[in-house]
Amino acid sequence: MYRYIIVFVVLFQSYTVWADGLNRLDLAGEWKVRLDPEDVGIEHGWAGKSFETSIKLPGTTDDAGLGTVNTLTPALAKPQLSHLTRAHRYVGAAWYTRELSIPAGWAGKEMILTLERVLWESMVWIDGIAVVQKQRSLVSPHEFDLSSLLKAGKKHRLTIRIDNRKKLPISVDDMAHAYTDHTQIIWNGILGKIAIQAYDAVRLKSVYASSNLAKKEINLQINLRNRLAKAVVGKLKIKVKDKMGSLPPVERTIQLSQGDSAINLNYLLGDKLKLWSEFSPHLYDISLELKTADAVSTLSTSIGMRELSTDGTMLKVNGEPLFLRGTLECSIFPLTGHPPMDKAGWRKVFVTAREWGLNHLRFHSWCPPEAAFAVADELGFYLQIELPIWENNLGKDEGVMNFLYEEADRIMQTYGNHPSFCFWSMGNELSGDFNALNALVKYVKEKDKRHLYTATSFTFQQGHGVKEEPYDDYLITQWTAKGWVRGQGVFNSEAPTFNKNYSNSLEGISIPVVTHEIGQYAVYPNLAEIKKYKGVLKPLNFISVAEDLKQKGLLHKASAFTMSSGKLAAILYKEEMERALKTPGISGYQLLDLHDFPGQGTALVGLLDAFWDSKHILSAAEFRQFSAPVVPLLQFAKAVYTNDETFKASIDVSNYGQEILKNQGISWFLKDAGKIIAQGHFQSAIGKGHQGNVGHLEVPLQTVGQAKKLKIQLKLDGTSYENHWNIWVYPQKVAVDFGEVSYTRELEEAMHLLKEGKKVLLNPDWKKINGIEGKFVPVFWSPVHFPKQAGTMGLLCDPKHPVFADFPTDNHTDWQWWDLQIKSTTMITDQVKGGHAVVELIDNFANNRRLASLFEGTVGSGKLMIASFDLEADLANRPVARQLLSSILTYMNSTKFRPKVIENPAILSQVLRYKEAQEKSEPKAIY
Repeated sequence: MYRYIIVFVVLFQSYTVWADGLNRLDLAGEWKVRLDPEDVGIEHGWAGKSFETSIKLPGTTDDAGLGTVNTLTPALAKPQLSHLTRAHRYVGAAWYTRELSIPAGWAGKEMILTLERVLWESMVWIDGIAVVQKQRSLVSPHEFDLSSLLKAGKKHRLTIRIDNRKKLPISVDDMAHAYTDHTQIIWNGILGKIAIQAYDAVRLKSVYASSNLAKKEINLQINLRNRLAKAVVGKLKIKVKDKMGSLPPVERTIQLSQGDSAINLNYLLGDKLKLWSEFSPHLYDISLELKTADAVSTLSTSIGMRELSTDGTMLKVNGEPLFLRGTLECSIFPLTGHPPMDKAGWRKVFVTAREWGLNHLRFHSWCPPEAAFAVADELGFYLQIELPIWENNLGKDEGVMNFLYEEADRIMQTYGNHPSFCFWSMGNELSGDFNALNALVKYVKEKDKRHLYTATSFTFQQGHGVKEEPYDDYLITQWTAKGWVRGQGVFNSEAPTFNKNYSNSLEGISIPVVTHEIGQYAVYPNLAEIKKYKGVLKPLNFISVAEDLKQKGLLHKASAFTMSSGKLAAILYKEEMERALKTPGISGYQLLDLHDFPGQGTALVGLLDAFWDSKHILSAAEFRQFSAPVVPLLQFAKAVYTNDETFKASIDVSNYGQEILKNQGISWFLKDAGKIIAQGHFQSAIGKGHQGNVGHLEVPLQTVGQAKKLKIQLKLDGTSYENHWNIWVYPQKVAVDFGEVSYTRELEEAMHLLKEGKKVLLNPDWKKINGIEGKFVPVFWSPVHFPKQAGTMGLLCDPKHPVFADFPTDNHTDWQWWDLQIKSTTMITDQVKGGHAVVELIDNFANNRRLASLFEGTVGSGKLMIASFDLEADLANRPVARQLLSSILTYMNSTKFRPKVIENPAILSQVLRYKEAQEKSEPKAIY
């Protein structure tokens, strides 16, 4: 089925673009504030009084140091590990007041007070008299008409009551990011613009502009207001300019009837038309001027000319294939606890995201302020906005549904025309009454055709989420009825392979799919980050981990834990993203996350920290190799080979760049520590979208005589696009010479041999010994939020240790460790005194235990090596285990095998005590 949806786009700025300064009263500055936790303010007439405590607005009570002072001390427990900690917390009513003078020239004008962003409810009084317009919104400006109470040339007292308490059940455990302490905080105050705007009786009220690419014109619906008791005639002038200069103006004489009205006008761009996209975010500035006999009204806006559509299972922008390379933005701003309200604050976010190759941000269960859209417009980002809800009982509360409809209307009116506002989901992982949810989608889709829509960003509700809902333009999911579309359900249960995609899982899906929150691979806390928290939030979670490590004598390893776990996360993110790129029918991914998520159990899943700064796990340039508009891809069967095999691979290219690559040169190289051992070159025409099997390579591996880690590198000649992968090659014929080493699977026998002064390799049955389930993938999301999971974060070892002389490895987990990790149980070695963990497993930060899967030590006159991964079964078909066993034995038979003394060897009976055979956990078991 072919779908085509034209989305009309413009910046709508009636709330954010003001008339000349003479008609605008800026109220930013010093106010007085009084907290009202017991709600006595209205009863006792606070609205007409001044208070003693000063506060700067825009700002929050947290900024002012008001509220309950935090008294928590560091601990590996909740709430310390739940999220960052507010230094001062206030949730309740707070009153803000100041005096103001109304200019004498404002007589007869309409006077509108705007508070750009408030949580959750606001009420206003003038000189103690209430304005009967209580406002509720989490995502758009609160507005009050003060015309009847303000007198020109007079002084007045303006009092605003802000109540940030939860008004409606919009969120599971208060985790929706529009209202939460997990990312942005539940702040009290006023953010952004605080001003009174004076309007003449006849004025331009707002403009709805849309793009018509077929006719090369801007369509304008201009909304007017006439408060006079008669119709009037006015002259309307439209000016358009872009960075190249001004275009010819258009003038019309119009008649304004009484009250509110609208007219439709078109502005022809013709050959001046330039499109808006990630590659060319071209904007047109539009100025409207309305002159009547008594007044002049102006309004300005901008427009980006673009059309979004779907073609079967493909997203398109301006008729070209579109792939969303996205991450989430969950209002994570650790210094302030709230989003920036200026463009400068958002440039860090978008410039960094672009540097790392992305073109898309999903705003999880919230909508950002005007400044975010403005920066995204300028840089060419495709944004997904969500209503402020994450709820399991949607549709069962009439008040919630009414609120969502109202918030949807406000989002449309306030932000809906931005060219960057491309996609709209009703909320995060919604469940409940899907009839009510689909009715909401139908409503917004019929009312505003400028975006593409989906009912929910995934759902766990049975019978939903696995296929599209009736009004979906695209589907966001992590699995379908046919299987997973993200690595969480794949990478631990299937041996590493790099020639698979998710096509089988997409059977029966007829619209584009965007993969939901892929990644979520936990990285150990970067304790060097603690010093960066100089604002209203304190990193008690990080401090708790640091103090625990210090107490356990592990603090010196913290940076290595971060780097090693981060390298594993990066490896998994790469394969996750590349599988999506290799799958026809997938039109994008949404990472969770490129940067850290400090809430929901301290979910440090990013390669960047919560400040959008790199952790230096890998560079932006390295990440762009698999996240750029054009990505060279390689399809090959496995990570590990023996030298009697031939490495075979086919080459794909994911081309969502600006142009078709005609007769493109592609070079490939097979390298051993930088030395080229094989290479090739060919030409190919590379069209748009995923282009499969554009080339092929074969390399016999017989010349690789020793165990090696090799790198395969692809380059698109004459471009910056390249990519690389590691493979491991081992000799087919490996000497497994026990020599002086005694091998046993029983601790009792090992202890007997050690008493005789033997060298002993103890390899107990991993399925039976006590410990932690061996897994290849690290902690999912957070060990605090999801405690029902095996809790390690990858291995840490010294590649220069002589045990690895014939087993090349980095100091972190990579694909060649998969078989060993899966067929293992991690030993808990906290109580062992002495010895040395040769292969250490990084414990999750909620426990910080000493863990190992390869441990050496001297016991009496004997020398011991304990391996808790399988070095016995089916070695003929397990080249990695065979190679590691050979390397271990070579080391143990050498004079270099001089391990530290184990001071309490009797404790090994507890470390290795048997239990019932271990069952592997299912990926969904964590939920």
